[in-house]
Amino acid sequence: MLSFMKYIDEYRSKKLAQKLGAKIKAISGKSQINIMEVCGTHTQAFFRFGLDKMLPKNIRLIAGPGCPVCVSPQEYIDSAINLAKDSKNLILTFGDMLRIPGTSSSLEKQKVNFNNIRVVYSCWDSLKIARDNPEKNVIFLAVGFETTIPTVALTIIAAKKEKLKNLFFLASLKLIPAAMRYLVRDKRLKLKGFLCPGHVSAVIGTKPYEFLAKEYKISCCVAGFEPLDILEGIYFLVRQIVKNKPRVENQYSRIVKNQGNLQAIKIMKKVFQPSDANWRGLGKIPHSGLKIRKEFSAFDAENIFSIRQVTGDRGQGTKCKCGDILKGLVLPPACKMFAKSCNPEHPIGPCMVSYEGACSAYFKYKRQR
Repeated sequence: MLSFMKYIDEYRSKKLAQKLGAKIKAISGKSQINIMEVCGTHTQAFFRFGLDKMLPKNIRLIAGPGCPVCVSPQEYIDSAINLAKDSKNLILTFGDMLRIPGTSSSLEKQKVNFNNIRVVYSCWDSLKIARDNPEKNVIFLAVGFETTIPTVALTIIAAKKEKLKNLFFLASLKLIPAAMRYLVRDKRLKLKGFLCPGHVSAVIGTKPYEFLAKEYKISCCVAGFEPLDILEGIYFLVRQIVKNKPRVENQYSRIVKNQGNLQAIKIMKKVFQPSDANWRGLGKIPHSGLKIRKEFSAFDAENIFSIRQVTGDRGQGTKCKCGDILKGLVLPPACKMFAKSCNPEHPIGPCMVSYEGACSAYFKYKRQR
């Protein structure tokens, strides 16, 4: 339907959005249909453009753990803080990581105490910073999904080529399909379909989701991030669900190819290998993370430094419900701290800290209405 469009404003046509909303309503029936979007950008766009008001009441769109910042475990933040306590280390991080709570503190709070935590805009910045600070151990906090992993891999390859001896990477890299497998096994969610992430899928393609349709009979559709992209993706999903013909559809074909970006996938596999990973709010998920291969172990901060991990669950200690929100079990207002003690100016849980977090989106858009 949207293949003829060329400009972004066309994907925001109110008239076409209303037509798609009517088509969804016409085929949706009356049975409850739970669809999870596993991308924080989808969550933001869904509420920003008021798409929740265009869907029939029996269709529930659930915000999943689609924010790499939100699912960064407490012990990872604690490790970064402990590394920052050594004046010989220079910690590099993206800005949205600063306010993520560890067990008892955050990088933002520690930045006041230590003058060695620096915000960067790209992992490529770490190369120049390492060159300019040969007396420092430059440690980049590598956090992200498949969208950003190839760039991290390329940076590590470049560091090896330059023979940099003072650049290291503390990895907390996550794989979306493995988390989707974990979520679909939770019968409490009663999921019927997934609105698959466009950014991640641009790298990995559509094939990694096929197991969901074949093994679990769950419908999938890769969708873009404009209002008409999302509505058309939901229409495709509802059509599959009503007909009971689960498969993987690609609404975002102008960007996403079925085979993905083969060069990016090759680079990822060259530097990283699968590993079990801890997701904040979800726990340990088998084969859902990546660790640096032995060939590049000289750049692995976990391998080089003695990292003392402090375990704990600050979320439970403060009655934060981010874990249940990440799983789609409850909506943000179910948390007693939401919009009260926990808000964008004073975020307690990671779902409120990150721009892509469900609590942040709900506070900014849904609550205002």
